[in-house]
Amino acid sequence: MPRDESKKTDQKATLQLASASIDLDRTRRCGFPEVIYGEGKTAETIAQIASELRSRGERVLATRIDLAKANEISQLLPEMMYDSTARTLRIGDDLPDAQAKGNVVVISAGTSDLPVAEEAHQTLLWMGARVSMVHDVGVAGPHRLPERLAEFENADALVVVAGMEGALPSVVGGYVACPIFAVPTSVGYGANLGGIAALLSMLNSCASNVAVVNIDAGFKGGYLAGLVATQKHDSMQGQDAPAH
Repeated sequence: MPRDESKKTDQKATLQLASASIDLDRTRRCGFPEVIYGEGKTAETIAQIASELRSRGERVLATRIDLAKANEISQLLPEMMYDSTARTLRIGDDLPDAQAKGNVVVISAGTSDLPVAEEAHQTLLWMGARVSMVHDVGVAGPHRLPERLAEFENADALVVVAGMEGALPSVVGGYVACPIFAVPTSVGYGANLGGIAALLSMLNSCASNVAVVNIDAGFKGGYLAGLVATQKHDSMQGQDAPAH
């Protein structure tokens, strides 16, 4: 493609607002729309971006939205679904269960890890993935995880969320044959160093199927697991389609 035409395509793919540039071509390139990171943005800016995406038929996900900001946005976008634990808002992705794709399970070590686990959960719902949760199965009670094995052993991908010493993803890895996206959290006492101890532990996992995202990055863990599950589902659907 000539350089001038390429520039023209890029311009058409971007909507310039006063305080944001919206990537309108993200779904075509990456499979899912641009996600709104809420910290540092005003309620008005978030609502404007969300409205522009919805006007083009896109599903909306915004992360790191505190309750006060959510209350402001709800006055502008009453159709939004807000989760106060995850600090996320979603619009336009309320698909019937029958249309959900794949099978992802989000596993959390302890109740204190729930905000990060729920961010992953809400991300997966936005992506249209079939998702379930297994909570409070950390290594301090080693009997709890195998008791729940039937709930996650056949998943397409897992998100495992843990703070403290971050050992849970390695343990889970010994039970399953799917990718695990480990999410370290900042939960823990002083030597946890705000999640760095859990991060390093997960990076040094002896389980070969464990990959690691950043501290408290529930969105990233959920997104990666969602890509695995939805693309596997679409691939299998394509194989099952009758030949023409």
